[in-house]
Amino acid sequence: MALSPRWNVALLLVNIWGDCYTSCSAQGTSPLPQYYQGLYETVELAEDMEIDIPHVWLYLAELVTPILQEDEVPMGELFREITKPLRPMGKATSLLLEILGLLCKSMGPEKVGMLWREAGLSWREFLAEGQDVSTFVAEQKVEYTLGEECEAPGQRPLAFEELRKQLEKLLKEDSSNQRVFDWIEANLNEQQIASNTLVRALMTTVCYSAIIFKTPLRVDVAVLKVRARLLQKYLCGEQKELQALYALQALVVTLEQPANLLRMFFDAQYDEDIVKEDAFYSWESSKDPAEQQGKGVALKSVTAFFNWL
Repeated sequence: MALSPRWNVALLLVNIWGDCYTSCSAQGTSPLPQYYQGLYETVELAEDMEIDIPHVWLYLAELVTPILQEDEVPMGELFREITKPLRPMGKATSLLLEILGLLCKSMGPEKVGMLWREAGLSWREFLAEGQDVSTFVAEQKVEYTLGEECEAPGQRPLAFEELRKQLEKLLKEDSSNQRVFDWIEANLNEQQIASNTLVRALMTTVCYSAIIFKTPLRVDVAVLKVRARLLQKYLCGEQKELQALYALQALVVTLEQPANLLRMFFDAQYDEDIVKEDAFYSWESSKDPAEQQGKGVALKSVTAFFNWL
């Protein structure tokens, strides 16, 4: 079937933006905003063309896939961007399934699955609300995106270190707080979201991202201001705040207790209403044997803070 003039224009548009991407990359400038805009305009036409051109999603996938094969753009960023106009239509998975299929042919399912999981992607981000992930995965034969155990996100508890790495990746990508919220909701179940593991991993990751690694180490308060809402959402109550302080103590200990670093964090977190007064006093008086490593030195480093408090 011959492509309609409208679709020829759409394909030409994508090719133009593809050329723009290559040209800007060669010049060292970022072409992504323009490239994504070109894709938005194109994929919005795709639904209208689907009746006349049944393989329209495959055609689009063939144009997008080379960028991933050449490692030009992270998978997570690309998938989330190109599906923005498709999610309200319920067509996000139509395009993603075609892209994944092409990638599997060139890289193999195991590699593609690893890239999917490293990007922190979840089918819940792209499916209609209430649609069952397990059923979708089985029907579309994309179990490789779930790992060797083929468990849906949220069913397998994430260990602290695994969770910390995922959160660290999100923050390094300069993800918005809402994007982090979305990832947590998509990948953790209610029990995991309410766990101390999440609180500790989040506190560790946010605080580490706020450290200015110059001698002497300092805290970038602006980072904590931006991430305050992220922490406040999950540090709900004194016990969760106490767990967060334990995590902060452990982080400072791993850094060999740099002078004044813990005091700067305490000041900033009090000022930003991340941790409240009662939790600080609970941390000060805590005798929990599991949290005593470095506690003595940590206490001495924040004496002035408690005198002020």
